[in-house]
Amino acid sequence: MEAKYLNVQQAAEYLNTSVRFIRRLVAERRIAFHKAGSHVRLAVADLDAFMQAGRVEPITRSSVLRDLGGAA
Repeated sequence: MEAKYLNVQQAAEYLNTSVRFIRRLVAERRIAFHKAGSHVRLAVADLDAFMQAGRVEPITRSSVLRDLGGAA
């Protein structure tokens, strides 16, 4: 399987966010990236993993009761 790499602008478009946000993630080392000389490249798989790590499940009645120790 071939890895696909995006520059900062392409990564921002891929995540539908600003270039500034991507640059901040890189500067804060909150996302994996690759350096090719002075160029920063981000793997699509790393962008997908970053988004998946931030996934928040919706709250349901049964999950609230389970967390509180009650019966569903």
